[in-house]
Amino acid sequence: MWHKNFSDRLVAWNQLRTFNAHHPVEQALLNINSWWFETPWMPYHLHWDDQHTWPTPWQLLDDNLFCPVARGLGILYTVSMLERPDMADAELIESGGDYLVLVCQKKYILNWDQVEIANVMLTQTSGLRSINLDQIKNLIK
Repeated sequence: MWHKNFSDRLVAWNQLRTFNAHHPVEQALLNINSWWFETPWMPYHLHWDDQHTWPTPWQLLDDNLFCPVARGLGILYTVSMLERPDMADAELIESGGDYLVLVCQKKYILNWDQVEIANVMLTQTSGLRSINLDQIKNLIK
């Protein structure tokens, strides 16, 4: 159940990060992906080309508007703030209108399906637009 007010969302997001800081990578990613799929969906809010105006994680939770880009951004923010070496290669990519988070050498795909994160459908990722953890950390500052 998605929390209706900002302070509750903020507490829940903190609990999500704390809970998954030391779980095995696949379980942590499943938990993160599932949590962000609880957000209220809307078709458009953020645009890929407007990265310079993308909200910080706290603004994202406060806005409470989650298009596919915003949900992918939230997932990447969450992964980046865990600071886990086993997730350090995470990136958000734009792929044919989907905004996917790839982790562990593209073994896991988040923001595609609520319950599946295994890489079973993505075959081509080179040449796509992406943002990695180092770049996303600059948005957090």
